[in-house]
Amino acid sequence: MKTILVVDDNKLNLATAKNVLSGTYKVVPVMKGSQALTYLENGECDIILLDINMPEMDGFEVLEKIRQSEKSKNIPVIFLTADNDTVTETRCFKAGAIDFIAKPFVPEVMLSRIGRVLELEELRLSLADRLEQKTKEVSDIKSKSRQDALTGLWNRAHTEETVDNLIKEGAKGALLMIDMDNFKAINDNYGHIAGDKVLKMFADTLRQYSTDNDVLCRIGGDEFVVFLNGMTSKSEIGNRATDIISDLCKKIDECKFDTNSSVSIGIAQTPDDGTEFSKLYNSADKALYYVKQNGKNSFHFFSDKLDADKARAEKMVDLVYLKECMSRIDNGRGAYLVDYESFHHVYNFIRRFIERGKNNVQTILFTVSDVDENNPVDIEMVIDLLEKAIYTSLRRSDVSTRYSNRQLIVILMDAGEENSSIIAQRIIASFNRLYTGENVEIKYGIAGMDSTDLIGKKALAE
Repeated sequence: MKTILVVDDNKLNLATAKNVLSGTYKVVPVMKGSQALTYLENGECDIILLDINMPEMDGFEVLEKIRQSEKSKNIPVIFLTADNDTVTETRCFKAGAIDFIAKPFVPEVMLSRIGRVLELEELRLSLADRLEQKTKEVSDIKSKSRQDALTGLWNRAHTEETVDNLIKEGAKGALLMIDMDNFKAINDNYGHIAGDKVLKMFADTLRQYSTDNDVLCRIGGDEFVVFLNGMTSKSEIGNRATDIISDLCKKIDECKFDTNSSVSIGIAQTPDDGTEFSKLYNSADKALYYVKQNGKNSFHFFSDKLDADKARAEKMVDLVYLKECMSRIDNGRGAYLVDYESFHHVYNFIRRFIERGKNNVQTILFTVSDVDENNPVDIEMVIDLLEKAIYTSLRRSDVSTRYSNRQLIVILMDAGEENSSIIAQRIIASFNRLYTGENVEIKYGIAGMDSTDLIGKKALAE
């Protein structure tokens, strides 16, 4: 049964309204506006019949207070008035009333108007519910379109937009690019179902070390991004990165994968390393690359390199100091291991150097392959071990780089073809001492280098 709150300072009017309505509705009669407001604080009703002319507080004042309350602002109100002129009628509607009933009451008119208002209210509530449901459905669809289906983390498009907006609003923080080392080996050796479980575990662990204010994202594959919103201390950021690496590596070990998998993190901070997502992402990517090239399973701040560059830029040195400094920096043994872009520049430098003398320089291209294609090996681990074998077998004057995930290039300075073959065999022997598995074949090709050589022209044909 619907409940009607009737507010009128005239007892006869209250009695008449109650007599007309009680057979169809539950009626709550009060004589003052203050009493009506008190009732509405805790009680409920479906419609309010409100007299205009009352002492202390007239109907317009009462309606204004009703509309200010979150609980009662949407309850339909019908004014009760003996004034049926157009001025009063217009004022009633402007005040927010949905209708008015003239006094003295005509029972049939009163019931008809109240019934019509309640029908309209039911229709309004029904439409509001449907709108809310549709809005929620659209919101859910939009949310899902911005989420990674496997992990539930945000995708790159949403993350880029969110981080950019946070920075525009003045937020400071750190962008962590997190990557699993040797993840491909898990998919290859244990299947994609196992790989998917590891990715979900990655996502859950990142949630564990994040707050509601942080932004978590899976870029794709085994690459994740976390924006630590509000965290600016390098010490705190480093501790967070250490905890993530430690926990993830522990969980990976518990999976008993024989893949030598670990976790590497590159870190960029705003505003110093970028004031938008794309610049932070590029900076963090460079920091991650540094980790990958220096042993993996660690983290690195992009700003550390910038600080080192800045320190050198602000310091004036002479040639004597520079020679001593460079000697102290590199007094070890083993080949230089550089990235392919850097190797390209080194190669061309050596080629120009050969043009000016008769130096004997050889290029060796090592290629790793599976003996049995139906039983593939962890190529990334094999390449890592071959790289270590190269480093420990060569002189500091030699240079090496990865050409691809299955090929390594070596430049031997001041070496003939015969010596190069001996060195290549020594590298393979060193690799065999490091690698205890089977089903791996390493081939190599040797080409003399002169000023017209293109890298690996002869060796690539091997």
